[in-house]
Amino acid sequence: MTISVGDKLPDVTLVKATENGPEQVNAAEYFKGKKVALFSVPGAFTPTCSARHLPGYVEKADELKSKGVDEIVATAVNDAFVMGAWNNASGSNEITMLADGNGDFAEAVGLTMDGSGFGLGKRGQRYSMVVDDGVVTQLNVEQPGDFSVSSAEHMLGQL
Repeated sequence: MTISVGDKLPDVTLVKATENGPEQVNAAEYFKGKKVALFSVPGAFTPTCSARHLPGYVEKADELKSKGVDEIVATAVNDAFVMGAWNNASGSNEITMLADGNGDFAEAVGLTMDGSGFGLGKRGQRYSMVVDDGVVTQLNVEQPGDFSVSSAEHMLGQL
């Protein structure tokens, strides 16, 4: 079942990419007590993700934070090393990378996709959500192949 507005985030482990290496975090605990703009991409370094999705959140980070967002988080079914390298190559210190290496988070929120036709295997869908104190207050899931409702620009209009 897909997560919905009003639902709490699942109690699964993600891995935060840090300067000191991977750090395990519990999703339910990590999102407590703050307002987070979370976006998910099918994969770091993939075309739309690198050319449009991440850069949009980098560009709009100050605007999102001026509207009450405490943290901007990107997630993908990649390992923490890849997520850290992607942020170093294309991101900023304003974006927190939470790796979902085994796809546990994507599975728990019901937002997986089959990318095996592209050699990607099971991945997380492209989406965004606003999470306030661990509860989903906005959810924007893209149709396959689209990029609009999960963008930073769209999220700004919801805040």
